[in-house]
Amino acid sequence: MKKLYIDIGSTYFKISADGVLEQHFRNFDKDIYDDLSFKCGDTISKYKKDEIYICSSANGGLSTLIVGLTNSFSLKFTINIAFNSGINIIDTVLYKNIKDSQPPNEKIDVVIIVGGIDSVKNIFGQDLIDYINQLNFHNIIFVGSKLEVPFLEKNIKNLKVLPNIITNKLHLEEVHLKNYLTNLYQENIIGKEDIKHLYHLTTNQIYSTPYIVNRALPFIHTKLAVVDPFLLIDIGGATTDIHYSHDLNEEHILSDSQYDRLVFKKLGVFKSRESLIFSAKNNEFVYELLAYLNVTENIFDEKSMKATKILMQLSIFLVMYKVSTQHDSYVNLKLMRLKSIALTGGITKVLNYDEIKSIISFFYKKILHYHKTPKIVVDENYEIWTLQR
Repeated sequence: MKKLYIDIGSTYFKISADGVLEQHFRNFDKDIYDDLSFKCGDTISKYKKDEIYICSSANGGLSTLIVGLTNSFSLKFTINIAFNSGINIIDTVLYKNIKDSQPPNEKIDVVIIVGGIDSVKNIFGQDLIDYINQLNFHNIIFVGSKLEVPFLEKNIKNLKVLPNIITNKLHLEEVHLKNYLTNLYQENIIGKEDIKHLYHLTTNQIYSTPYIVNRALPFIHTKLAVVDPFLLIDIGGATTDIHYSHDLNEEHILSDSQYDRLVFKKLGVFKSRESLIFSAKNNEFVYELLAYLNVTENIFDEKSMKATKILMQLSIFLVMYKVSTQHDSYVNLKLMRLKSIALTGGITKVLNYDEIKSIISFFYKKILHYHKTPKIVVDENYEIWTLQR
């Protein structure tokens, strides 16, 4: 069966037909469907609707807030499922701290409440309801103890109850929540005027690009010379995503995927530029890194290609720093065990191999005190998403 793959990004759209990849800069004065049809209509017309597969990151994904009972189980499990479903988490709230938590001001696409195995009851109280009533959201889901359902359904309108993600043996059951979140993403796309028209082209479900990338990773070796265990860094305009092999994390969560995803929503180079600079200025090693790159902190005030390159390099350093043992806010990956580091996304259009290698070498020598670096692989054409099955 022939297949045509289309990826709609916030800046570019890409199509892959019979292994040939085309990339086009979007015309923001046109509807995405009209722009795509104008530039790629001849290619698209050669395929039937059921042969066309589309993924998109142009609508920003679903914003999600999670309220969980414990960091070690409910929050950790739910974060893992959300990230690997291509969802963007804007905040997490530990239930015991909910009275002191400031609700987000923006409208949230999905609120997820989780906690307790099915034999536990009387977990949540009025303080949860009071907090939920302060939120502005589209969807709300409960995936915790079934004994809590009557209380929550009585007090929360339009609550969607799914099977508990935590078994009585404290294992993860992810399929119901993951499927529901990916379907919500499709509904979200249908509601976006500039994206819903894409369903004129295909009868297949449109997925988020990060979800497709994660699903394609078992086949990455068919395109790139990557050796397991590996880390994939995807640096874009608004966020930086990483996908990593399970065996890099001692506390890896049971999953139907071999790889986990983590999102750094404030480490993008364009839309999140100011927060990236803020993170850099507050890192104890960055000024030494700037000296290593032969620039000063004045580079942060520049709007030039050189400044963009430096910010891209800082993004690589900061994301690796945040998943190292030097930092406790995220997962700690066994970076000494890495065989390969692959890079994809907008970064591959800005940095060359040597510029990437220099920053990774600095990180390994300065942070890990290790002089041997993993093999660096650059997905220059941003083709990983085309490996979906």
